[in-house]
Order: sequence, then structure tokens, then C-alpha cells
Amino acid sequence: MIDHISIPTEAGSFDAIAAGPEDGRPVLLLHGFPEAAVEWEHQVATLGVLGYRAVAPDQRGYSPGVRPEPAGDYSIDHLVGDVVAIADRLGWPKFDLVGHDWGGAVAWWTADAHPERLRSLAVVSTPHPAALAEAMKTDEDQHLRSRYMTEWRQTRVTERKMLENDARALRDMFERRVSPSKIDEYVRRLSEPGALAAALNWYRGGRPGGKIGKISVPTLYIWSTEDVSFGSTAALDTANRVTGPFRFEMVEDVTHWVPEEAPEVVTSLIVEHLDAW
Repeated sequence: MIDHISIPTEAGSFDAIAAGPEDGRPVLLLHGFPEAAVEWEHQVATLGVLGYRAVAPDQRGYSPGVRPEPAGDYSIDHLVGDVVAIADRLGWPKFDLVGHDWGGAVAWWTADAHPERLRSLAVVSTPHPAALAEAMKTDEDQHLRSRYMTEWRQTRVTERKMLENDARALRDMFERRVSPSKIDEYVRRLSEPGALAAALNWYRGGRPGGKIGKISVPTLYIWSTEDVSFGSTAALDTANRVTGPFRFEMVEDVTHWVPEEAPEVVTSLIVEHLDAW
């Protein structure tokens, strides 16, 4: 059974879904763009049944209670700070962290900045940020795949294009691999005043202040072969960016939307990873 909870922090109050006993081993799951915490509902529910305390928040900009307007308020430092603040509020000195898409990027940066807080890390789709940056410079395929990031930094134009014609551009991103009811929910949320601009501010928040290092915590990385955003170059290089125990899993014939398109596979891999640590 999934509960809807609110997590107050100094930045504001985060909406979240949660399952499992309060004293269960804590797992925090971070969603991507243009989704919300409910992308993890299969994983949260299953982890709860298995006795974990699984919590997936609607992150900064997605939670109405934490929706600042300036793009600078969506820097990676703020996003990592939110993860720590949420864990602190939940009373979690140490926890397992899972992320997909933008949530995966935040998870990598959190593991770099606060390794002492993480028992383990699991990232879906998003390669290690340094591997991605290198691939964008040296691999023409990845450079082309990443062009959308630059395009989406255009203000107002991007929001209007994504929402016109019943948000066709937003809907088309999911490649018909996510359930229509889920897509409807994402569109409804991002159609709220200021919501899509806030979500796009993740792309506009500026480059990270420093370089990310190698990751020392036990790490699972899941990459799907039909991912339109991330090619194999950065995915395969990610192993070189982790000094701790590392497991790489390639999911065949699945697109970028792995947690929802292949929920059983992702959940099984995450549970195996958690059980190992």
C-alpha cells in the first residue's frame, strides 16, 4: 500500500509517495523529467512489501511547495541539498539512493558529495556525469543525442511548444512506452501555472561549480539499449568512474523510460543490489 506524505524542509514542503514500515531500511528514489514520484510506484510498493521504507519525493519544482522561480535555484548544489534535507527530515543518517534520468544525475552528484550518507547507489539510464561530458565532446552520436538540452534552455518558447496541441510534444517524448493514464497525470501536473518552467529550470540552473569525482559507494547502473538520450559510449565508460563495487546491467529492447516500461526487471535488479549491501 502506497501512502502520500509531505516532507517539510527549509526549502519548502516536498510531496512524496511512501511504503513500508517506518523502521524499515530506508530507500530514497528520485524521478526524472518530465515525470514525478509516481514513476516509481511499482518499485516503492514492492520495496514496501519486502520490508524496506521506500520514499519517492516530487522533487524541486515538481512539488508545488518547493517551486522557486529563479533558474539559479535549480543548480545541482540545490538539488543535492534537497536530497540531504529530505533524508535528514526523515531521520535517515544512512540510506540507499536510487535515481532515473535527472534523478540519476542528482544521485551521482549526491554520492560524490556525501558518500558517508549512502549505503548504496542505483542509477537508471543516466551515465556518470563525467562519462557523459566526455562522450558529448568526443562522440558525435552522444553530441547529437544531447542537443535537446541546449534547445530546452530557451525560455518561454520551449514551454509553449511542449504544451500546445494538448501537450503533444510532452506526450510524444514517452514513445508510447508509458501508460496513457500515467502520461495524462504528468501532463496535468506540468500544466499547472509555473510547473513546466520549474521543471525546465533543471536544464537552465547552470553548470555545476566543480568537477565530479569517482564514486566509492557500491553502485548499480542500469542502461537500456534503445535509450534515445544516452548512447553506449558514456554508458560503458561509467564503469571507469566508480572505484567501489560496481554492477552494470544492460536491458535489451527497452527505451529511456525503463522504470515504467520494464518495472519488474528494474525492481528485481534494485532488490538484488540492496540485498548485496
